[in-house]
Amino acid sequence: MALTVGVIGPEDLVDKVVAVGGETGAARLVALPYRHEDETLDVVGHARAQVDALLFTGVVPHTLAAGGGLVDRPAMYVPYSGATLLRALVELLRLGHDVSRISIDTLSRDEVTETLTEARLPTEHVRVLPYRPGLTSRELVDFHLAAHERHGTTVALTCLGSAYHQLEHRLPAVRLAPSRHSIRATLRALVLATTGAHSGDAQVALGIVDLPAADEELAADLTVLGGSLAGLPDGSRLAVTTRGALEKATDQFTRLPFLDGLAARHGSAHVGFGLGRTAAEAEALARRAVNRARSVGPVAGVVCMKDDIDIVITHDTGDTRPPAATPESTGLLARRAGLNPQTLERLRELVAAEEEPGITAHRVAEHLAVQQRTARRILKRLERAGVAVPVGSRQEGRTGRPPIVYRVRL
Repeated sequence: MALTVGVIGPEDLVDKVVAVGGETGAARLVALPYRHEDETLDVVGHARAQVDALLFTGVVPHTLAAGGGLVDRPAMYVPYSGATLLRALVELLRLGHDVSRISIDTLSRDEVTETLTEARLPTEHVRVLPYRPGLTSRELVDFHLAAHERHGTTVALTCLGSAYHQLEHRLPAVRLAPSRHSIRATLRALVLATTGAHSGDAQVALGIVDLPAADEELAADLTVLGGSLAGLPDGSRLAVTTRGALEKATDQFTRLPFLDGLAARHGSAHVGFGLGRTAAEAEALARRAVNRARSVGPVAGVVCMKDDIDIVITHDTGDTRPPAATPESTGLLARRAGLNPQTLERLRELVAAEEEPGITAHRVAEHLAVQQRTARRILKRLERAGVAVPVGSRQEGRTGRPPIVYRVRL
C-alpha cells in the first residue's frame, strides 16, 4: 500500500508540491494548506491521524510544528537552495533590476554568498537574515525595510508568503519558492525514511554524481543502491537512497562499485554522498562531499557525515587500505580518512611505541594533545577507512566504563 504524505504550507506552495510530487508516484499526497503560518499547529494537529508522514513546504512551518511537539512521525521540509535564489536573480536581471543591492531572508549567509560568487555577482551590498526559530513575518518585513532605508537595497527576496504580502506594496519584492528538483528529492527521501522508520539504517543518503557528459548507463549503475535518480539544475545527477542501502552497496563505505565504470567511460568522475536526518541536511553534506571529491583527483568518491567525518574513496583499487607504509600511501590514507598527514604520522609513532597491542582514545588524546571526543572521532575515521578495528576494552586504571581498544594498522 502506498504511503500517505500530508503536505503542509501556504496554499500556492502546497499546490505546487502536490503537483510536482505527484509526478513521481512515490506516495499519495494530501494537501493541507493554511492561510497564515500561525495556523500550522492546527493544520498538523488535525491531519496527523490520516497521514503516515509530513512534508512541509519550507523550514518555517516545520519549525513551528516541531516546536509545538506535533512531529511524531517522519517529517521533512523542502529546502530553499542556491538554485532557487539563482533562478530569482536571473528573472530580476531580465526585468532590469539591480541585483547587487538586494535583501534576502531565510537562506544562510554562506549559501547566498556562494551562489552570488559563482554567478560572478558582487556581495558587499547584499543583506541576509538567516532563519532562526521564533523569527516572525513582522521581523522579516522590518529587516527588509531597514535594509532598503539604511543600506539602499532595491529588491527584497523573501521565503515567507505573509512577509511578501506586506512588502509587495512598499518596495519591489520577490517571493522565493522551492525548486522542482528539491521537491522531488525531499519527497523521495521522506518516503524512504518513512518506509524504514523502524530500522537503524533509515538515515537519508543523497548522492551527487558529477560527470563531464551525459551517461545513459548511469541509472543502471546506481540500481545497486536501491534508490532513485533525478536531475539537478547544474546538469549533475542526484541519487536518493538510505544509509543502510549505501553501506551495503559500498561494503561499509570502503568502495564505490560503479566508480571504475564511470572512470572508464568519462575519464573523470566525482561522486559525493551525504548522510543526514533530513533531505536538506543530506543534500548539504552531499554538496560538500562532491566538492571534496573534485579536490582529490580526476576520479574520486566521498561520503560525508555529520561531525566533519569525510570518507574518501578512490577508484584505483576500490579498497581504502594502503598497500604499504610509504609517504605516498600516507597521503592517500589521509585523504581517505579525512585526516591531516602529520596526524597520521604521529599516530603511527604511537602505535609503534605502545607496549601492549592496540590503542584507546585516551592514549590518542594524550599523544596528540587533543580532547577525548576528538580522539574518538579520529579512531572512528580510521575504522571507516578500514585500518582500525575495535578488538575489546581496557580499564587503564580509571573508573567508569572501560574504553574501547582499537587495533590500528598504519
